[in-house]
Amino acid sequence: MSVFKKIWNAIKAFFIYLFTFKPFEWHKIPLIIILIYLILTPFVMLFNNTFPDFVEVKPTKSKPGVMFSSVLIEMGDDMLKAWLPNDLLYPTIFLDNKPNFQMGELEIIRYSIRMLRDKLSRLRTTDTIDENCDKAFVYISNEPERWMLPSAESRYKKAFSELRKYQANLEKGEASFYPRADNLIELLDQINSLLGGVNTRLSHAPRDEKFLISEETAGDQFIEGEKKVFVKVPWHKIDDNFYYARGVAYGVRNIMMAVKYEFAEVIELKKSTELVDRIIDLLDYCQFEPIYIANGKRGSLWANHSLELLATTNDIRQKISSLQSMLAN
Repeated sequence: MSVFKKIWNAIKAFFIYLFTFKPFEWHKIPLIIILIYLILTPFVMLFNNTFPDFVEVKPTKSKPGVMFSSVLIEMGDDMLKAWLPNDLLYPTIFLDNKPNFQMGELEIIRYSIRMLRDKLSRLRTTDTIDENCDKAFVYISNEPERWMLPSAESRYKKAFSELRKYQANLEKGEASFYPRADNLIELLDQINSLLGGVNTRLSHAPRDEKFLISEETAGDQFIEGEKKVFVKVPWHKIDDNFYYARGVAYGVRNIMMAVKYEFAEVIELKKSTELVDRIIDLLDYCQFEPIYIANGKRGSLWANHSLELLATTNDIRQKISSLQSMLAN
């Protein structure tokens, strides 16, 4: 008898034993529950490990700000269909790619809501802060890993509920959104800042153990000698940084699509439409899905996916800086 046949017979015998009840054999019930759990786990994980499509953004005749808030709401609704970073017992506790993607997506949503509260919904900095935007920012700032008292999902749902109220007020003319050049420059500055942090994470990937100059002291003329910090990215964290960066890029792409239409007059006036389209194309390119996140050296046969994504996000940052310059002139 072959080895495979012996294994198959053993599996069949186990299932026959497990599902054949005799008196006083109720101890099998927990075993059956555990078995069903183990069988369903990979299917549940595969179902929850899918990544969202881009938000469909089309030009409309709606009031200014409605499209911008709609993009944030749609991203949030999709994100909350299965919020994974705070899972503890559910089979998705074994996932890490999608949760890190969601963390990146959450970060750009936070940046955008903060800009909406502080700048986009106000004519001047002395104006009253919009109540709904303020509440949305407070709710969206909740810790993403918190699973109760309150859970992250419950707070985030309230945040997007407040955005819906703000959107309704825009439609009624009871709230404001100012698609001015200075506001767009500030929004792009916030996006570039976030992408800068993403690039730092990605750039550490190929370094196993190195002392790097601290960003806090780099080029500081008032500090004697630049402080160096020890950086070591474990091999199992390489894909975490990669998917976090993808999540940020996904969110930025959706925001840039909203910007393209919300700030259309300013962009056309500054002859920047082609540059905005190029930035969006590069953000599309960030959404590639390797079978395995390789971390090879630059001369290796194995691709270094972190450096590949880093090169693209660096290009995006440079083009965003160029866009800011064109808007400022």
